[in-house]
Amino acid sequence: MSDTLRSVPLAAEEQREQSQFGHVRQGETVAPTAAPNSVQQRDAFFDNAKYLAIVMVAAGHAWEPLREGSRAVTALYTLVYAFHMPAFIVIAGYFSRTFDAGPGRIKRLVTGVAVPYVVFEVAYTFYTRWTDQEPDRPISLLDPLYLTWFLAALFIWRLTTSVWKSVRWPLPLALALAMLATLSPSIGNDLDLQRTLQFLPYFVLGLLLRPEHFRLVRRREVRLLALPVFACALAMAYWAVPRMNYAWFFHSDSAEELAAPDWHGPVMTLTTFGCSLVLVACFLAWVPGRRTWFTVLGAGTLYGYLLHGFFAQGAKFWGWYNPAWVHQPIGVLTATLVAAAIVTVLCALPVRRVFRCVTEPRMEWAFRRFR
Repeated sequence: MSDTLRSVPLAAEEQREQSQFGHVRQGETVAPTAAPNSVQQRDAFFDNAKYLAIVMVAAGHAWEPLREGSRAVTALYTLVYAFHMPAFIVIAGYFSRTFDAGPGRIKRLVTGVAVPYVVFEVAYTFYTRWTDQEPDRPISLLDPLYLTWFLAALFIWRLTTSVWKSVRWPLPLALALAMLATLSPSIGNDLDLQRTLQFLPYFVLGLLLRPEHFRLVRRREVRLLALPVFACALAMAYWAVPRMNYAWFFHSDSAEELAAPDWHGPVMTLTTFGCSLVLVACFLAWVPGRRTWFTVLGAGTLYGYLLHGFFAQGAKFWGWYNPAWVHQPIGVLTATLVAAAIVTVLCALPVRRVFRCVTEPRMEWAFRRFR
């Protein structure tokens, strides 16, 4: 993306595409160059960032079956997992700054987060019964399956926004909760609370950010520095593959569940937080700020995120990873390109029109009218 944050007016159809990964609400501007006559606008920088991040998510899932026996693929997988979800969550936090628990916000939270969570939790349960040959797998709305954990976490994070905006030291408090979570294997799987707490600092950080902070990371000197930093991070990941459990970057388990001493949990929370923030800054430094061919796709990242999991799970069931050549470099490249192409299509407007009824339903009948 370019050196200045540039807001681009939404077309009438695009204005309805307010992704839960971060959207511009009516009356809110995120860039100083916003067009004064536009009621609702999207910033190309954030839409570009979300699209590129969702491609990284899809690539990571495509690499998952290819990790075994490949140190290089595992290193790439570790590097991507170190920043792609933190980037999404920071942006989600940034666009939650104006969440005030008013009737309109609550309605949007229910229709754009809670309802898709229920729909896709049930859908993924039935799909997993088929692909994993588990006909007796129960439907549990309290135990998020696969990708749906993010919706459950986002619902909780946004409901607690007023708390983080009220306390004196929100980020240290969020980090303390994340560190304590790693010491508590008894938290369990209800609403994937372990992951919700461990990723919480990224959301709170997003709440604290302002447009000038994003301008800082996109300065020319930061861009030039980002390349060697990413190269060093990849080399470090390659070195760490046989020496470190990359599951720390999943933020889904306690230290005990990762077979590590308890004191590793708080230490790794701070370590991974620092590493992820550096990589997120490097990632954002190279995100274009101008409108590109994929900018419009950034409005559909929620669709790409929720729908691409069916292809990621189905690829294993259909035997796409069985041929030996798929585990060679050309196969890894092919899997990456296919994953990127699939998630790109799923973010496109025709797909969004088809699935809007379950991903962003209006549900006017379910809510009272407030003047």
